[in-house]
Amino acid sequence: MIMTINLISKDNTLWAADEFIQYFSRMGNIEDYLRYVKKETVKSFSALTSFEDEFLNEDIHPNDMEFDIHFVGDRFQNGLPQDYYKTMLGAVSSHNNEANIPGRELRWMVYEKNTKKLIGFIRFGSPTINSKPRNIWLGKPANLSLMNRHTAMGFVIVPSQPFGYNYLGGKLLALLCCSHFARETISKVFDKEIALFETTSLYGSTTSASQYDGLKPFMRYKGLTESKFTPLLHDDAFHRLHNRFKEWNDNTPLTDNKASSKKMKRQSKMISIIKNSMKEYGMKDELETFTDTIDMALNLTQKKRFYISDYGYGNVREVLCGEQDKLVRGQNWDKFYLENIITWWKKKASKRYDKLKAEGRFRDKVELWTQDEDIQIIR
Repeated sequence: MIMTINLISKDNTLWAADEFIQYFSRMGNIEDYLRYVKKETVKSFSALTSFEDEFLNEDIHPNDMEFDIHFVGDRFQNGLPQDYYKTMLGAVSSHNNEANIPGRELRWMVYEKNTKKLIGFIRFGSPTINSKPRNIWLGKPANLSLMNRHTAMGFVIVPSQPFGYNYLGGKLLALLCCSHFARETISKVFDKEIALFETTSLYGSTTSASQYDGLKPFMRYKGLTESKFTPLLHDDAFHRLHNRFKEWNDNTPLTDNKASSKKMKRQSKMISIIKNSMKEYGMKDELETFTDTIDMALNLTQKKRFYISDYGYGNVREVLCGEQDKLVRGQNWDKFYLENIITWWKKKASKRYDKLKAEGRFRDKVELWTQDEDIQIIR
């Protein structure tokens, strides 16, 4: 067990507190936070515009499209490099995606087959331990062993633009996650028997809708998650702070390097040490200012819309609750085959495409993250 300090010097306390205050005081809402973090991350990329030719922006009717799913990582034959996935995703996603994720994971890059152009990114992982809407759906807290055996979560489901806008691209990627192909692949890679897929909207109640809405019977909305945590500092700001705390802690990290959610735990520990030190030195006014800043940061986070897919099984809830042992196919089972899912999407996407063309709103410009302030944040 790692021992950590509980107090730092008065000068160090003031410096560390000011780092948090300066970071969060420039943000009035979740969009400000997301934009700031993303723009700081983009500074580490070079010549993002050189990637434009990688992404689909051709004018093609959805009925003429076919898709290839490319696996990411050297454990797969002909797997794409992890760094390539990270760079391409970073070019289109407003979210600051972590490079290294603990636990099992599976990453896909999806291409339109005829043009060989990239249209989106997917990352599967192990489910979160606790979820209020999941518990309500189950009728009780989940059995963690059964959840771990039968459940996967979608952490990244991001279409490139303008494919997402023109063709309901986010819905296509979500549907791919709900396919029997995805279920069988995840089960094999994770060595599980997957029967439930979960995901959440990316930015919570910033909008009242999500790309996952309107996908019944494949995916269903099950309520809002709880959300009460301090947003994470972006990489440079976080490492600048934690490196100093590490020095003050006898050159020892504030948590074990192998700990889950170590960044969040280390940030929480830094906040706790600052508050303890301010109390110790009688810094009443400074403590009030610092506490107000952290409380304001807490309000930047939002409840997220929670969605599930049962892959067409008829008794997933009963199996997860331990009431039944064997999964049983439901009446919608055949709809979840990949070819049927894509056919369903093509009908929806065709209506969208035809409407945009008729109204002159079809987009043909690839959207990439640069220093441009005008890029749409919710994506």
